[in-house]
Amino acid sequence: MSAHPQGRILTAEDLTQGTEVECDVCVVGSGAGGAVAAHLLTERGLRVVLLEEGGYYTRRDFNQREEWAYPHLYQEMANRSTDDLSMSILQGRSVGGGTTVNWCVSFRTPERILSHWRDVHGVEGMTSQELGPHWDWLERRLRIAEWPPERNNRNNQLLWEGLGKLGWKRAQLRRNVNNCVNAGSCGVGCPVDAKQGMHATLIPDAVERGLTVYANTRALHIEWSGRRASAVHAEVLHPETNLPTGVRLTFRPRAVAVACGALNSPALLLRSGLEAEGRVGTRTWLHPVVVSSAVFDDPVEAYFGAPLSVWSDQFIERGPGRIGFFIETSPLQPLLASTVLSGIGAQHADTMRQLPHAATCIGISLDGLLPEEQGATVRLRKGSVGRLSIDYALGPKNWEALREAQKAMARIQLAAGARRVSTLHADPVVLERAEDVDRALDAAPFERNRVRVFTAHQMGGCSMGQDPAHSVVDSTLRFHDLDNLYVTDGSVLPTGLGVNPMQTILGVARVGASHLAASLG
Repeated sequence: MSAHPQGRILTAEDLTQGTEVECDVCVVGSGAGGAVAAHLLTERGLRVVLLEEGGYYTRRDFNQREEWAYPHLYQEMANRSTDDLSMSILQGRSVGGGTTVNWCVSFRTPERILSHWRDVHGVEGMTSQELGPHWDWLERRLRIAEWPPERNNRNNQLLWEGLGKLGWKRAQLRRNVNNCVNAGSCGVGCPVDAKQGMHATLIPDAVERGLTVYANTRALHIEWSGRRASAVHAEVLHPETNLPTGVRLTFRPRAVAVACGALNSPALLLRSGLEAEGRVGTRTWLHPVVVSSAVFDDPVEAYFGAPLSVWSDQFIERGPGRIGFFIETSPLQPLLASTVLSGIGAQHADTMRQLPHAATCIGISLDGLLPEEQGATVRLRKGSVGRLSIDYALGPKNWEALREAQKAMARIQLAAGARRVSTLHADPVVLERAEDVDRALDAAPFERNRVRVFTAHQMGGCSMGQDPAHSVVDSTLRFHDLDNLYVTDGSVLPTGLGVNPMQTILGVARVGASHLAASLG
């Protein structure tokens, strides 16, 4: 294993001339999957480049201002959505990807999900025994540990109390933080690097070992012939406008790892003519979410403190033919709240005046386990590289789960002492008594564009499995149709998870990167 000089992080400011770069591996995307793959490959002594279409930012840039964070740290300035605008999609876009802006929750993949992948999708080798050593290492490096209950903010404590009064399952969450100051800024970039995201951990670690990062660099397409990928063609983007600067870069690697995330990885493959007979971009899972907003007499200040530290999986297994869901909280920074909470005019102004007293729960549904589910489809949008066509036609069973999640959350918040609970319908359902929950919510319209639905968890679109007729990559994460192209991110997950996906993606991608490294000798 030969030593390499320390690498660099290059931005548009450095990338002013077109060039060709030879390397062992070109990793496209710097979120959980891409960063962990680049780290392992660099550690194995390979010459690795890591491309990221977003900018490179550090704690010195994270000013806790929403109006700066959303345009700089999120896809489409946090305005990405399905084609019909029925589902808002929050997805990271900077060096570190979603790990720069997520809420730090860390779960190992549930055993029943791994078993489902094996039994239904033919996935081999992705067992808790195989993933365990990778998770052990990640938990040490990323300081993943249970959040102490005495540090819960009021929003999470209300969830804890409401669950307890109902006798429902509840637990503290594990978070990847170190010396967290409880600022509540997880979604806009941690100003003290307490969050152990990829931008603050594995990427700088790998740069010290020789990794070169190309920020503000969008991969346009992968050049290939026969069964081999030969080049990745990219363009440099202006860090403020996101428009091409005119500079083109070509990377000529021995192998390519695509890790652009569960929406953008299918898009890159489709731009490259790699469609896997129409399977690329299909069976995309989004953990569709509904929100319950409550007002309490005492201040909650859900914009301060760790945004997410308590959860319940009371309803994750609801019996055959039903979609399960789990319940967590979300923060309520003012700009986020103003765009999420219902109402217009005076009604909306009144809602915002009560923001210090507002609390939220989120009901996150587990899509992908029922045989009739098709999930979302990702396609290219004509005339645009950065914007995608995303269609998700939620079916009756999806809507039934979201309705039941809305009921459960209302009961929790009322049990915790809420003065009133509101849904995010176009015409909000307002509840003040637990005995009204079933009647009011059974009568409410749960259908597209009648109630706000969100997603912050994107999975699938390049599903793994051993049968090329039903999957895009094999169980080593190698693209079925090419010998030196791997996909190492959440797009390979065959289903949703029923837990927050970051640690699953980290573990699965690290397994795939190990196979990629072995293939290069």
